[in-house]
Amino acid sequence: MEKDTILDMMLTERWSNNACRGYAVIWAMENCGFKPDAIQRVVSELHYVFDMKSIEEADEHYQNSPY
Repeated sequence: MEKDTILDMMLTERWSNNACRGYAVIWAMENCGFKPDAIQRVVSELHYVFDMKSIEEADEHYQNSPY
């Protein structure tokens, strides 16, 4: 597949902040055995971060993190 075709497919996929929270965070934390109160704290913080940080800030933070 050409690069542009792959990019177009990625950009047209249905995605949202809620999908990110549910897919990436809640499932991952459940799979790692986190308790419900810890998951709730992280999800609450995600609501704040998604509202207060830009995509560029998130990318920079990710690129500079040890994870």
